[in-house]
Amino acid sequence: MENNERQKYLAIGKRIKEARESEGWTQGQLADKVGYQSPTAISLIEAGERKVKISDLELIAKELHQDINYLLTGNQQQATSIRTALRATDKNLDKDDMDKIETFIEFVKSQKKQQDGRGSTSSK
Repeated sequence: MENNERQKYLAIGKRIKEARESEGWTQGQLADKVGYQSPTAISLIEAGERKVKISDLELIAKELHQDINYLLTGNQQQATSIRTALRATDKNLDKDDMDKIETFIEFVKSQKKQQDGRGSTSSK
């Protein structure tokens, strides 16, 4: 792998690891959910040592409740949309107000993920 390509896979791996850890999952749990035989596959992906196929990345994104574009690029599309909507809605909101609203939205999403995790018994 050339250096530029390696940097891309390192960044993707880092975002996958962060999303996995925010779900409270081990590498083994994620491996099971996406159909890998071993947690080593996830470890190698997170370390940027293994290329990940788009079809596998789609599964990983779905299981981790992430947008695949975020895993690929790090761009938070939804946050941008929310910020734009807030600006259009109320001209009196400053950056601090919008940051607080986004933080609250992320909190609600994390609560929803926890509830979904407790209510869900299915796995791949």
